[in-house]
Amino acid sequence: MHGIIHAQLKQFVETNLGAEAWKAVLTEAGLGNKIYLSNTTYGDEEAVAIVTAASKLTSKPAEDILENFGEFIVPALMSTFRAMVKPGWKTLELLLNTEETIHKAVRIKQPGAQPPRLQFQQTGPNTLQFNYNSPRRMAAVAKGIMKGVAKHYGETIDIQERRGEDGSSEMTITIN
Repeated sequence: MHGIIHAQLKQFVETNLGAEAWKAVLTEAGLGNKIYLSNTTYGDEEAVAIVTAASKLTSKPAEDILENFGEFIVPALMSTFRAMVKPGWKTLELLLNTEETIHKAVRIKQPGAQPPRLQFQQTGPNTLQFNYNSPRRMAAVAKGIMKGVAKHYGETIDIQERRGEDGSSEMTITIN
């Protein structure tokens, strides 16, 4: 998993739970005093351990933490990848172009990074169909990112989700 995710998990925990909470989460996750760098690739299991530990320490469902985290990281993602985002884009265009612009660049620049393959299809003027299928089973992060992107552009978004037993997720997204 791309290091920006791990580095932002630290920021998310510290922002929402306080500076000392990160140490408690790492301890609970069995990761000691691990330091995460944005330009390095880390194992998925470490992110899962961090989210699981945060869920246990806060008594909040992991799905809620993942979705809130997804929304939280949008400003950092927009800053990191701003050169790839065309000035005229809004939520719809950014989502439709994420796979071929941002994720493609991530895969080229960091061969070990494996962002999920995003499949968006425009089904109406303001409507998208989105299929998430990743062994990571982190559709909640994608859902949070979409909410954060809409917020970034001053738009609202409605997401209707249907989940498969295999961790896949199909979402109908309406942007206003």
